[in-house]
Amino acid sequence: MKICVLPGDGIGPEIMAQAVRVLNALDLKFEMEEALVGGCAVDATGNPLPEATLKLAREADAILLGAVGGPKWDSHPRNQRPELGLLGIRKELALFANLRPAILYPELANASTLKPEVVAGLDILIVRELTGDIYFGQPRGIELREVNGETQRVGWNTMVYAEYEIRRILRVAFEAAMKRGKRVCSVDKMNVLETTQLWRDIAIEVSKDFPEVELTHMLVDNAAMQLVRNPKQFDVMVTGNMFGDILSDEASMLTGSIGMLPSASLNADNKGMYEPSHGSAPDIAGKDLANPLATILSAAMMLRYTFNQEAGAQRIERAVKKVLAQGYRTGDIYEPGTKRVGTREMGDAVLAAL
Repeated sequence: MKICVLPGDGIGPEIMAQAVRVLNALDLKFEMEEALVGGCAVDATGNPLPEATLKLAREADAILLGAVGGPKWDSHPRNQRPELGLLGIRKELALFANLRPAILYPELANASTLKPEVVAGLDILIVRELTGDIYFGQPRGIELREVNGETQRVGWNTMVYAEYEIRRILRVAFEAAMKRGKRVCSVDKMNVLETTQLWRDIAIEVSKDFPEVELTHMLVDNAAMQLVRNPKQFDVMVTGNMFGDILSDEASMLTGSIGMLPSASLNADNKGMYEPSHGSAPDIAGKDLANPLATILSAAMMLRYTFNQEAGAQRIERAVKKVLAQGYRTGDIYEPGTKRVGTREMGDAVLAAL
């Protein structure tokens, strides 16, 4: 079981260190090797995805990522943006399916900005297509054009999906729903975007292969509202790259902290890249303040989806639940009456719970 470990930028190295400690405590035989990606790779090599990192990622069975990016690199040329390292791995390894669970732990009901009765018992899985859509469509760019009789800068991007891309991500969503509540909500904007009219048409076609699963459709603007108004109506939500990027972050805050939410990005063979849903949080980097639980739970997802180590995954998840029940909290989920701890101490608590 070979794991490519990519700590990345900001709080990435701190949270990754705790996830690696937890994996090492499981007595499973992992071979772990670290490499550079994102801003730290730009600083060292000028490239957010060095060839050595890509080679290691290709050879590994799974990739565990911390976080990439930060304002330090915002002024760099576009080809040196840290996020390109992440996008490059997704594209090169054909990681087309992003799975983001949004689960509210009972102990954190008060951490949500919504009323506890609105979010209590929340358990949503957002399935996002990762390698197509407007993020990768060509042509794209910024150029000077004549507009209204004067030369102006014009930017453009292309939203495009091929049928096979839509069909395969929908199948992932329906297969996930079969193991859950047997409900899929497909999110689109078919009233104005032809790309997503095709999406809806194919969703209806794919649903015929899953007669036990109830399929509903929702426009993305309504879906964004419904996630706040009545989130428990959803079981599995499936959507394209851009809509999924936005909705999954929104869903994460229903749970009280994006620092609690893992994610998996899988290819057709269940090889995956596993990472917390949050960013690199450079403002708290190096201060022992970051919540490592999303990264630790991402490692649990890795055991489940890539290595078929369900027992190990459940051990980690039970340990996290126990730590929360014991009252341990990092600053992002702290409330009066609980015990505020740092990154390292939270890792210690999870290890003790194991």
